Amino acid sequence: MIRKLLFISILMLLFGNVSSQEFLCKVQVLAPKIEGVDQSVFDAMKNSIFEFMNDRKWSELNVTVNERIECTFVVTITAAAQGGDQFKANLNVVLQRPIYGTSYMSLLTNIVDNDINFNYIPFQPMIYSDNTYNDNLTQVLAFYAYFLLGMELDTYAKYEGTPFYQKAQAVAITAQSSNEPGWQAFASQKNRTLMVENFLNQTYQAQRDFLYEYHRNGLDIMSKDVEGGRSEITKTLGYLKTIYDLNPNIYSYQILLEAKRQEIIDIYSEATPSEQIEMINIMTEIDPPNGDKYEAVMK
Repeated sequence: MIRKLLFISILMLLFGNVSSQEFLCKVQVLAPKIEGVDQSVFDAMKNSIFEFMNDRKWSELNVTVNERIECTFVVTITAAAQGGDQFKANLNVVLQRPIYGTSYMSLLTNIVDNDINFNYIPFQPMIYSDNTYNDNLTQVLAFYAYFLLGMELDTYAKYEGTPFYQKAQAVAITAQSSNEPGWQAFASQKNRTLMVENFLNQTYQAQRDFLYEYHRNGLDIMSKDVEGGRSEITKTLGYLKTIYDLNPNIYSYQILLEAKRQEIIDIYSEATPSEQIEMINIMTEIDPPNGDKYEAVMK
């Protein structure tokens, strides 16, 4: 489905006549190794998460049905209390953005969040309020709802995602006292708190410049002007190098690189030799473990 790429206009039209929820989120709950828990529990969990993400209004933005943000949440249950309501899980969050004038969906992020602990009772309402910690499952889902809104809006207008990154950061701060995994900023190199802080840190602003110019001035142009759009994309690779030179280990940079690696390779498979060489020179430097994949575009 091609979503109308007039999403940016809703930023100024907060009181239009047509308003819908922001997300069109697909949800899967998998429990391949779990015994002693009835499958109906996981079916109910899937429905609860689906309704929580898709039925709630997460902002004051006016969004038509065709403009809803398409994402996928895959919850894989890794452990469960025998016959109880306590679970451990991994969450795979995938966000895609439509490209103007095409049916192509560009991958914005593909995050795997490990070791999420939560309680769940079937058919019990999932309640969430900003600045209040109710339970870990709704806290994690709210964090990603705001974070995905931030990323999506950043691709349509520079830095328009800031209010939603700030909301995601507030969710993370509220969860600090829970001592649940994934919230403590210094517990690991990859956690929710550091991820959103990386996007709000002006030192790493180039990654948000990349999000806007790569998508809005690059991919969105390619349906009408392939060479012009690709030329703009080549310029945006410099933003990735800027981040690499500052700190190649920040979580947000790794997320961008993982999401865009294959797409960049595909874009330059039909480029001129000089464009291919320019891309290869940059990407093999900033993503050395995958250098062979970039160099393969010239074969």
